Amino acid sequence: MNWQFFLEVLAGGLLAGVMYSLVALGFVLIYKASGVFNFAQGAMVFLAALTFVSLLERGVQFWLALVITLAVMVVLGVAIERVVLRPLVNQPQITLFMATIGLTYVLEGLSQLVWDSQPHGLELGIPDEPMMWLSETANINISQFDLFAALVAGTLVAVLAVFFQKTRIGRALRAVADDHQGALAVGIPLRQIWAIVWTVAGFVALVAGLMWGARNGVQYALTFIALKALPVLILGGFESVAGAIVGGLIIGASEKLAEVYIGPFVGGGLESWFPYVLALLFLLVRPEGLFGEKHIERV
Repeated sequence: MNWQFFLEVLAGGLLAGVMYSLVALGFVLIYKASGVFNFAQGAMVFLAALTFVSLLERGVQFWLALVITLAVMVVLGVAIERVVLRPLVNQPQITLFMATIGLTYVLEGLSQLVWDSQPHGLELGIPDEPMMWLSETANINISQFDLFAALVAGTLVAVLAVFFQKTRIGRALRAVADDHQGALAVGIPLRQIWAIVWTVAGFVALVAGLMWGARNGVQYALTFIALKALPVLILGGFESVAGAIVGGLIIGASEKLAEVYIGPFVGGGLESWFPYVLALLFLLVRPEGLFGEKHIERV
């Protein structure tokens, strides 16, 4: 076996996995605090990326465009909580899920109505080229952009982990996640907590939109990146920030390795469907995920 090539494929898969984790993180934040599987997270990623690149193309400076887009995502998060989630409090989970599906199409249509439906290229100033010193010393090609995106995603996850563990709001979020009624009983403002969670999810969507938009271009297909997060969530657990990272690393590495080493024997194309097969097999062994909590109900 060519170990240098193996390490190159593995490293590329792990870096791609961190990008998947970034999308999965948005799902985890909302599900953790409200129990809602936000199917519209992919549309939020698309909206953030399209807003940012459209502002750039209209002559707005990079940092000002970033601030404006962040403000748009914050307002969007608060609006979603107030208009969609709040009226559906205490409704069945399937009702909330269907509401987020409808929200997906609303955001997709709104994005293209306000801006346009044409694909856009997005440059963040980080070249998608191999790191020369690593290529020359170890003969391993790792993209500078992939490494940059992984560092951004890792930093964001670290900040959110500290936020959940060390801050007062973070502890309130965890209390709400554990027991909504108990949190209300001790005076935690549930609606404010939900608004904060949707705001943070909007910020995460912005970061994910910039990374994926720079990687694949800003286009309608960006909304489907949310589907890539599903195997990550199944493996890591729907309520775990750490699980989103670990699940992303497993999915990213496994799909790249499967495509390179198994693909030639089955005609290729494994990268698009192998993660879902892996997630399905994992469901049979541990349905709650690696970091998910087992729910035992008395009957």
